[in-house]
Amino acid sequence: MKARFQELTDRAIAAMLAAIEVYNKPNFPYRAESFAALAVNAWELLLKAKWLVEHNNKLSCLYIQEGSPQSDKPARRPRIKKSRSGNPITHSADYLAKKLSEKGMLDEAARKNLEGMIELRHSVIHFYNRSPQFVQRLHELGAACVKNFAAAIKDWFNRDLAEFKFFLMPLSFVELPDSTEAIVLNTHEKNFLAFIDALEPKTSDPSSRYSVTVNVEIRFTKSKAKDALAVQVTDDPNAPAVRLTEEQIRERYPWDYARLTEECRRRYTDFKVNREYHTRRKALLDDNRFCHVRELDPGNPKSAKKAFFNPNILQEFDKYYQRKS
Repeated sequence: MKARFQELTDRAIAAMLAAIEVYNKPNFPYRAESFAALAVNAWELLLKAKWLVEHNNKLSCLYIQEGSPQSDKPARRPRIKKSRSGNPITHSADYLAKKLSEKGMLDEAARKNLEGMIELRHSVIHFYNRSPQFVQRLHELGAACVKNFAAAIKDWFNRDLAEFKFFLMPLSFVELPDSTEAIVLNTHEKNFLAFIDALEPKTSDPSSRYSVTVNVEIRFTKSKAKDALAVQVTDDPNAPAVRLTEEQIRERYPWDYARLTEECRRRYTDFKVNREYHTRRKALLDDNRFCHVRELDPGNPKSAKKAFFNPNILQEFDKYYQRKS
C-alpha cells in the first residue's frame, strides 16, 4: 500500500498530464481555462505531498485549524475547519507554497509563478477573458508552470517525468495577436497583466531550473534526430499557424535577388539572366517554401516590396538548367 504522499504525487502527475493534454488539443474552445484549473490543482496536490513528508505523513497537518465558533479567543483544543458537507478543509496551494518557500524548500520563482497561475485561475473561472494578449501571457505562465513542476517533483521525490513528454505545444496552437491590430483590454485584463509583470524579476537567469514565465521560440533547423519534430511549410489554411520573427525569417530566406542570381551562375552551365529566368523566378514568388516577399509598409498594397529566397529554390531551377559537374 502506498503512503499518502505517494498517492498525492501520482495524482499530481495525472492532473498535470490532463492539463497539458487539454492545452495541446487543437480547436478546443475552453483550453486556457481548463489548463489553468488543472495545472493549479496539480501543484496543490504536489505541495500537499511535500507538506506530508515534512510532517511525518500525518494527514492532520493539511487541515485548517480554527478556534471555538462561540468566542474570538483561541480554543484550548483547536477545531478542524469543516466544509458545508462536513469534510475537513485543507490548506490552499498559496498557503503551502508560501510556507515551503519560507523554509527554503521551494524556489521563489516557482512560488511567484504559482501565484500568477492561481490569479489566472481565479480570473478565468470567475469571469472570462477575450484578449489575445491574455492568451499569450497564459502560454508564458503555463510553460514555466510545467517546467517548474517537473523540476520540483524531481528535487523532492526524485521522479523523472521525461517519459511523459512534459511540454506545452509552443505557439502552434496559440492564437497570438496580429502586430497591426489594436488590442483593447478590459479593466480585469489590464489588472491581471500588470500583476504578472510585477511578479517577474527585472533580471533572471535563463538557465535556471525555475522561472516565473518562459518565452518559447521556434526555429527551423535541420536535424537527423529520429525524434525531431517535423515541420513543413504549407498553404493549408487549416494547418496550425507558426509565426516567425523578422530574424527567423531572414534565417530561413537568406538570399536576395542578387545572391540568387549569383548562385545560379555558379551552379549551372547554361544559365542566362533573361526573360525565361525571370519568368521562372517570378512564378515561385507566391510559394512560401521558396520565397518570402517583405513589404516596407505591411498591409499597404502600394508598399515597396523585396523578395528573399530559401536556398531550396535551386531544386526548382534544376528542372530547367544543366548543373555543373
